[in-house]
Amino acid sequence: MRKTKLQVEHHFEFDLLGLVAPLKDYKMAWVINSSLGIRMTKGRDYELEFLNQPDLIISQFILEKEHGFIQLLKNRSFSDSGQTLYLVPELKIMDYFLLFQDFTQEINLNEFMDQLSQNKYIHNVVKLDVSKIKSKENLLTY
Repeated sequence: MRKTKLQVEHHFEFDLLGLVAPLKDYKMAWVINSSLGIRMTKGRDYELEFLNQPDLIISQFILEKEHGFIQLLKNRSFSDSGQTLYLVPELKIMDYFLLFQDFTQEINLNEFMDQLSQNKYIHNVVKLDVSKIKSKENLLTY
């Protein structure tokens, strides 16, 4: 019998910032909202199920726009056994990821980075190249 493989090609049409800030998720969302003048709200937790590993439950905050979104994802999750799991394991240093999908070009990413880096609670803001992230499929939450 002949086997057929389904190959799926994902499109990563968003910009990604990595944030280092040792804050609770609701506090981080408040800091970003006040720094950028936006209103992200708590969304349903994002759940990733793996075959041979514990499930990931990731806290997320989102702002839906007419032609895109702004989304805050926490990088860390804790399993029932107390094990620390990561949304993007190769970037364990990052506490949060901020995804920007904007087809209207309203968002000036450099300006947002400047505003966020001036906040005393955020230690570091880094623009990340999505194509170089090994586990980038974990960021597809929509």
